[in-house]
Amino acid sequence: MEPKRHHDLSLSDVHESVDTTIPQPSMWKRIFSFFGPAYLISVGYMDPGNWATDLQGGSQFGYKLIWVLLMSNLMALLLQSLSVRLGVVRGRDLAQANRETYPAYINYTLYALAEIAIAACDLAEVLGMAIGLQLLTGIPLLWAVLITVLDTFLLLLLQRLGIRRMEGFIISLIFIIGLSFFIELLFARHNINFGEIASGFVPNIPNNTALYIGIGIIGATVMPHNLYLHSALVQTRKFNRDDKGIRKALRLNFWDSTIALNLAFLVNVAILILAAAVFHSSGRHDVAEIKEAHQLLDQFLGTKLAPILFAIALIAAGQSSTVTGTLAGQVVMEGYLHLRINPWMRRLITRVIAIIPAVIVILINGENDVDNLLVLSQVILSMQLSFAIIPLIHFVSDKKTMGHFAIGPVTKIFAWAVSLILAYLNIRMVAIEAYDYFIGSGNMFWKIIILISGFLFIALLLIAFAYPLFKRMGRTLSMRLHHEATGLQTLTIPKYEKIAIALDFSEKDKILLSHAIGQGSTGSRYTLIHIVESVPAKLYRKQSDDMETQKDKEHLEFYAQELKDRGFQAEAKLGYGNRIREIVRLVKESEAEMLIIGGHRHKGFKDLIYGETINSVRHELNIPVLVVNV
Repeated sequence: MEPKRHHDLSLSDVHESVDTTIPQPSMWKRIFSFFGPAYLISVGYMDPGNWATDLQGGSQFGYKLIWVLLMSNLMALLLQSLSVRLGVVRGRDLAQANRETYPAYINYTLYALAEIAIAACDLAEVLGMAIGLQLLTGIPLLWAVLITVLDTFLLLLLQRLGIRRMEGFIISLIFIIGLSFFIELLFARHNINFGEIASGFVPNIPNNTALYIGIGIIGATVMPHNLYLHSALVQTRKFNRDDKGIRKALRLNFWDSTIALNLAFLVNVAILILAAAVFHSSGRHDVAEIKEAHQLLDQFLGTKLAPILFAIALIAAGQSSTVTGTLAGQVVMEGYLHLRINPWMRRLITRVIAIIPAVIVILINGENDVDNLLVLSQVILSMQLSFAIIPLIHFVSDKKTMGHFAIGPVTKIFAWAVSLILAYLNIRMVAIEAYDYFIGSGNMFWKIIILISGFLFIALLLIAFAYPLFKRMGRTLSMRLHHEATGLQTLTIPKYEKIAIALDFSEKDKILLSHAIGQGSTGSRYTLIHIVESVPAKLYRKQSDDMETQKDKEHLEFYAQELKDRGFQAEAKLGYGNRIREIVRLVKESEAEMLIIGGHRHKGFKDLIYGETINSVRHELNIPVLVVNV
C-alpha cells in the first residue's frame, strides 16, 4: 500500500484535527463540533473590498442595488455548498480535483488565475486595514500599509493554537463588525426609507456605472479563493465516512454555511443602507471613498462615535480576511503544485505582493486613487470566478467519483445558470470597457494586447467547460476514502547499512545514538555529524582552528571511538557554518541511507529557527529521515 503523503491532504497541519466522532454529552455540542469553517469563509464576504463597492452603490444609487447583494448571497450559498460537497464526499479540495482532471497547461493557467485572485483579495485587505489604521490613529496611509506586514506573526500564532481557536478568533471579529454596524444603523434610523429598501429587491441596473459597481459587488461577495478554501476547511472535521456520516456532515455544514453567509449578507446590506440613508438621501451621490464616508459620518449623524466604530469595524474586517486569504493560498499552492511552504513564509510573500501595487499607487497618485484600486480588485476577483465555478460544477456532477452524492438535475440547472450569469456579466463588462478604449485614441499596442487577452479569456472558459465532458485524464482519479485492501506478502523490509546521526553535543545525544543503533544491523556503518557554528567556522570553514572547532572535533571523535570500542563501524564528520547546507552535504558525502536527527520540540520563535532545520533538511534529502523527539 502506498504511504500517505502530506500533499494528499488539504491543510495537512489541521486535517481531521477536530474529531466529531467523539461522544458528546448533548446534541448541541455534537452539532457545534461541525460549525466553524463557514465563518472563516464568511469574512471574505465582508472584507474591505465589499465596503468600497457597497459604499459606492449606496451613495450613487441609493437602495437600488440591494437586489445584487441578495443575488450574490444566494449564489454564494449555492456555490459554497457545492464546495463543501466536494470536500466532504471526495476528500479533495478544488485545487487537487483540478490537478487530477485537467492537463498540465490548463492547471498552470488555473493556478496562476487563482493566485491573481488571492493577490487581488489581499490587496483589498491591505488597503482596508491601512485605511482603518489611518482613520483611527491619523498616521500616514503609506506607513499604515507597511504596518500590515506585521499581521504575518498574528497568523503564525493562530495556526499554532489550532483550527478551533482560529475559528473563535474570527467569530469574535465578525461580532465586532456586526455590532459596529448595528449601532451605526441605530444612529441613522431616522434617515432610513424602508419603502425604498423593499423596492431595492427588484432587479434594476440604471446604467453602465451601476453595472460596473454591481459586478464589483458580486466579485466582492462570491470570491473564487473561498471555493478553494471551503472544500479544504471541511476536511478539518473527522467524521464517520459511511453513508450516514457523510449525509450528516453535508447537512450540518450546509446549516453552518447558511448561518454564516446570511450574517455576512446582513453586514453588507447594513453598509449599503447606511451609505444610502446618510449620503444618497442628503444629495451626496459622490461619496465613493471609505475615508470620505468616515469623515462625513460625524457630520451627518452628529456623533463622534460613528466614525470611530466605522474605523474599528474596518480594521476587524481586514484582519479577519487576511487569515482566510493565507489559508486559501496554501490550499491553492499545495493542490496545484504539490508545493508546501511554511505558512508564515506564504503569508509574507502574499502580503508583500499585495503591498507593492498599493505603495506604487500611493507614491504616484497620493491617497486619492486608493478606493478605485479597491473596486478594481473586486472586479478582478469577479473575472476569475468562472474558472473556479465551472470545474467545481463538473466535479460535483460526476457520478463516477461522487456516487449517489452527485448533485441532482435541479441543483445542476441552478449552478450552471449562476455560472452563465457571471460569465455573461464579466464578458459584457470587459466588452464595454474595451469598446470605450478602442474608439478612443489609445495606443495601438495596448489595443492588440486587450484584443488577444479577450480571445484567450473566452477560449480558456470554453476549454474549462468542455474538457471534462469530452476527455478524461489517463490516470485514475483517486478517492481518499479507502484504498483497496491487499495482502502484506510483498513487504520488503529495508536494511540500513549506512546511517548518519546529526548530533548537537547535548545530554540528548545518547538517545539519538541509541535510536541509530536500533535502526542498524550487523555491519552497519555510522556517520556522526556535527556542525560548528562559530564565527571563524563560518568565515574560514575547514581552515578554522578556533577553540570551539577544536573542542567539537575532539567531542565528535570521542563518540566515534566509543562506538568502535563497542564493535561498531563509525566515523566522524565535522561541518562548518550553515547548519542546513552542511548536514545535507555531509549526509550525501557519506552516502547514508538514513538520517537520525533530534526534534527538540521548541515553541514560538525558537521553532522558526530550530524547527526549520528539520523541515529544510528532509526536503533536500531523498532518504528516510527519522526525527527523534528528545
